Amino acid sequence: MCTIGFIAISYSFAQNTEAVTSKNSWLKAGISASAPVGNTSNFSSFALGVDLSGQFMASKNVGLGIASGYTNFFGKNGGNDFGIVPLGALLRYYPASEGFFAGTDLGYSFLTNSGSDGGFYVKPQLGYHNYDWNIFGFYNQVFISTPGSDVQNVGVAATYNIRFK
Repeated sequence: MCTIGFIAISYSFAQNTEAVTSKNSWLKAGISASAPVGNTSNFSSFALGVDLSGQFMASKNVGLGIASGYTNFFGKNGGNDFGIVPLGALLRYYPASEGFFAGTDLGYSFLTNSGSDGGFYVKPQLGYHNYDWNIFGFYNQVFISTPGSDVQNVGVAATYNIRFK
């Protein structure tokens, strides 16, 4: 299955020889709300975040880019807040110019106020998109080297597409 996906993405890239332009590239800015899951729910009951990414449409259906932002996990029972700052690559598949999409962000998340530096993260997403908006559900996991310390949350987000003129 992975081989088929790799071949499909490679074919998409081969079909697009256009450089990055204002027609195929934009910024995405948005907000997210999520609930900590797993061991993270022992320390936090709610998280709010801001998302910022840059996307380039490598083909009619495949978007690539970089993703970052900040998510604050609010401390539970008088505990301290902590946060994650992701820095990663994004991959999106849009079957049509409007409708459902699937994607993921992959990279490294830096932790703030947590006693850990961070770790590799994965953030799969499924949602709806149109010309201006992306509304999606996601699961996020930051893999920490200390056993049982992974940061996990599940939530919803909305991003607005800021087009270049």
